[in-house]
Amino acid sequence: MTVHTKIRHGTSGWFKMVGAVMAEVARRADLPADLTVSLVERYTDGVVLSEGLVQGIRFDIVGGKSSYRVGARLDEQADIMIEMTAAVARELNALRSTDPRYRALLDRFLSSGEMRMHGDISRLGDWLATVHDPIVDRTG
Repeated sequence: MTVHTKIRHGTSGWFKMVGAVMAEVARRADLPADLTVSLVERYTDGVVLSEGLVQGIRFDIVGGKSSYRVGARLDEQADIMIEMTAAVARELNALRSTDPRYRALLDRFLSSGEMRMHGDISRLGDWLATVHDPIVDRTG
C-alpha cells in the first residue's frame, strides 16, 4: 500500500490534490472523445482562496480531456453543481466509501439541504466513484 502525505482538508493544496486525483483517474478511464461536461463543487461558507475564488473546485472534461481549477466563484455555474458547508465536506472526507456511516451521512446531508446537487452526476462516468477513497487516504 502506498503511503501518502496527509494534506489538511480545505486548503488550496488539498483542492489541488483533489483535482489531480480526479484528473488522473479520468485520464486512465479513457473517456470518450466527444465527452464534454463541467462540475463545480464549492463550500457555501467557504473562505476565500484567491481573488474571486472560494473553497471549491471546477473540473471540466472537454473533448474527453480533463482539467481543473482550484477554487470556485460564488456565482459560477456548471453542468453539475455540488454545494455544501465546509463541515459537511470535512465529515464526508473523513470516511471511506465502504464505511456504512458514509452513505447514511450523505443521504442525511442531501435530505437536510446541507448539501445540494444539481445536474446529472452520472454524465461524468463510472470512474468518479473511484476517486473518493484515494482523496480520503490523503486527507489530514
